[in-house]
Amino acid sequence: MHNYPPPGALPVATVSDAMDRFGVADGIRPLWPGAILSGPAFTVWTRPGDNQGLHAAFETIRRGEVLVVNGGGDATRALIGELVVQKAKALAIGGIVLDGAARDVVELARLGVPVFARAVTPAGPWKTGPYRTAVPVAVGGVPVSPGDWVLGDDDGVAVVPAGEVEDVVARTHRLIEGEAERRAANRKLVPRD
Repeated sequence: MHNYPPPGALPVATVSDAMDRFGVADGIRPLWPGAILSGPAFTVWTRPGDNQGLHAAFETIRRGEVLVVNGGGDATRALIGELVVQKAKALAIGGIVLDGAARDVVELARLGVPVFARAVTPAGPWKTGPYRTAVPVAVGGVPVSPGDWVLGDDDGVAVVPAGEVEDVVARTHRLIEGEAERRAANRKLVPRD
């Protein structure tokens, strides 16, 4: 098991830069400002609008893992809402990333579990399956395998393959140092008359 940096330790945008700007989930946004997550992926692949697989995932997901769901990008049915997120909070998972929709946004923010999704809708889910858990999926056009490092902040979500985490973290730190030098140089600029 990897030691992933804690939520907020590294900015998603800079991690993406460290991966040659790959690995960013297109169209997946935080559902409330300030939501941050970082942890290993626990994956679910479900048919659009159906959350039976999410309930199955809660039977085996571990503390700190991030539930990553390929819901086919469907915006017509919410895969999660307040009750599902209450369960996620009780199990101390690291957050939820949905290529699909959610609902009960105000309650999700109150609960404090970081949730990132493609859409919001009040319409509830189907619960008949089929689904797969702990398999490779795609979320926002990015492949995600179980155990990959998933991180999210106000800019969105990035996914780092498990075998590349140490290298990407090191490159990210080098980029952060370079950005600090550029900021210092920018502060020394003066306007021309």
